[in-house]
Order: sequence, then C-alpha cells, then structure tokens
Amino acid sequence: MHSYPPLRIKDHTLLPIVQGGMGVGISASRLSAAVARENALGTIASIDLRHLYPDLLEESKKLASQEHYDRLNRIALDREIKKALKQADGRGMIAVNVMKAVSDHAALVRQACESGAQAIVMGAGLPLELPDLTKDHPDIALIPILSESRGIQIVLKRWMKKNRLPDAIVIEHPNHAGGHLGAVTIDDLGSARFSFSRVLQETAQVFRQLELESEKIPLILAGGMANFRKIRTALLEWGAAAVQIGTAFAVTREGDAHENFKQVLAGAHDEDIVEFISVAGLPARAVMTPYLRKYLQNEQKLQASAKADPRRCVQSMNCLQVCGLRDGISKIGQFCIDQRLTDAFNGDVRKGLFFRGKDPLPFGPQIRSVYDTIQYLLTANTAPAPAHGVLA
Repeated sequence: MHSYPPLRIKDHTLLPIVQGGMGVGISASRLSAAVARENALGTIASIDLRHLYPDLLEESKKLASQEHYDRLNRIALDREIKKALKQADGRGMIAVNVMKAVSDHAALVRQACESGAQAIVMGAGLPLELPDLTKDHPDIALIPILSESRGIQIVLKRWMKKNRLPDAIVIEHPNHAGGHLGAVTIDDLGSARFSFSRVLQETAQVFRQLELESEKIPLILAGGMANFRKIRTALLEWGAAAVQIGTAFAVTREGDAHENFKQVLAGAHDEDIVEFISVAGLPARAVMTPYLRKYLQNEQKLQASAKADPRRCVQSMNCLQVCGLRDGISKIGQFCIDQRLTDAFNGDVRKGLFFRGKDPLPFGPQIRSVYDTIQYLLTANTAPAPAHGVLA
C-alpha cells in the first residue's frame, strides 16, 4: 500500500504515476494499456505509428508523399488508441502524446480526439493553440509539457483568453529526461531555472498572480523520477501531484519495442549516455551505439556539407517542422530522426538511436513488469509480484 494522494484529472482518480510518451512505437497500445490497467496514466506516442503495421508499411511504398504518410500514420494512431482503450478495460487513463514540433501535429490531435483518447499531452514547443484544436471535444484532458515557469505563465495566459485551463501540467527537467529536451543548448541543461523546487515555487506564484486555484491544475514532475525516494520527496515535500516516467517503463516486459531495444537501454552505464544536438536543434540524450559514435566522429564534416534537399528524407518526408538534414541547417543534427528511431524500435543496435533519461533504472539491467515497476515506485518494494494484482 502507498500513502500518496491520488492524481485527479477530469473525472479520473489515478495513482500519481504517469507513463511518458516515447516514439517511434516505444510506447504504443500494449505499454499504455498495461499502465492504465494498474490505474495510472498510460501514454501512446503518436509519432509514425505505421511502423507497427505491416499492411500500412506496404501501403507506404505505393506513394512517396507527405500527405500519404500522414494519412497512414493517423490510421495507425486510431488503431492503437482503440486497442489501448479495450485492453485497459475501463481502468486508468489513456493519453496521446503529440509533439508540437512535427508538421502534422494538428491533424494528430484531431485524430486522437476522434478515436477516443482521454487526454492529449503536448510538448516540444508551446502548445498555445491546443484548446482551439480540441474545442469540439471538451471532455478530453489537455496536458502541456513545459520546463520552466515562464513557459507555464505564457500558456496559462493564452489559454485563459480561450476560456480553457490545462487539466494538468507536466514539468520536465531537461538535465534528466531523455528525448527532445527543453533547454536551448547542452550547456543550458543544468540551469538553475529548471530546478523542480524552484519551478514549483515560481508556478505557485504565477497561479496566485492569475488568481487560479492551484489544486485544480495538478503539476507532474518528469525527468529522473524513477526512484522511490525522489517520488516521496516530490509528492510529500514539494507538493507535486504526480511524476512522469519514461525509460523505466520502456524497458518493461509490456514495452512495445524489440527486446534488443530494452536491453540497450537497461544495460547502459553512465559513461554510455551522451548528449548531442538533435535534428530539431534541441539537446537530446541517447546511449552511445555504433551509429551514434560514428555520427559524432563525422558530425563536423556532415554539418560543413549540409544543404537543403528534401530528397534526403526517404522515410517520413517533412516529419519535423524544422530538420537539420532536410533544411540544410548546418549547426544542428544531420540525420533522419525517423529512420534512426525506427531502427531502434526494431532492435537494430548498429543503426538505431536509443534515447533515454540519464538516471539509473529501478531494476538495473533486469526486464521486469509494469506491475513490479509501479510497485517499486510507490512503495520501494523490489520483490517480483508472486501473483499479478492491480495497484489501487
């Protein structure tokens, strides 16, 4: 048993655990439903889910166009949401993570709403228009991902003009989370302005200035939180409503990715995890694999020869609004993020990019269940469950 207050979002009463969205295909219907069955919030990452379906991949070969790929990805998202809701069996909550940085983000939001997702989580940019995109679906929860109080204040003020407030806010610490981070440069990752305690205090002040009731907008901390002691501090001392966790769930038995993917993430040591600039120009964090080592060795040469050429995007065309490879932006990443993430999803250690948070995982290199993971996060109990139960 745990002693934490529940996370309340809309009419859902949940465990204070949120599973972060991880693409391409790392957190899809299987993982998100497993988390939801434990009465927590599971998240489907909306990016390029067609790779989960052989029929959609075959259809992709018939026409190389952005519109065609986007349509197939929305079909895949619809399938994954409906599967997750069915497998969750009415427990927990199923959210869809949509990156603001992708060109098709508006259509993905609309598809998630139409397919029955219970929440939209949006990061990788300020989601200022999210209330407009979801205005025909007032029952869906809206959860922006932000990293500092200034961004929170901007979103709140803009949303209040639309008569809408976030149903929760994820506060992501760039120096601990994996994937697309909220800092501008690598040197900026450790800035004091991202400190959880500082952001929580400043956000409380923003709520007071805007005359908002803070208890109505739960604050969820993300980045380096897969640790019982950190969670206890966050929930009982700092006043956070919940924590969001990614990598620790990615390596569970129910995780949607290939077993090689899980082994790479779970087996990584501190010296194996490196930070670099992604194709979108933001810092990213990944495990040092043969591909990443070779890329970093040749990065300066690749950047020096950068040129705008859409033909270099052979897999997902205009997947990001800004892409170093496609747009010829020499100062940022010169690789196709969709290709590298797809290779990682399929367990290709030679070619894949394996993003992860930099903090230790609860069970080290062990691959355990979602149940065991949540049990540890809330109670510090590391013993395997003798028989599956449902946490409440």
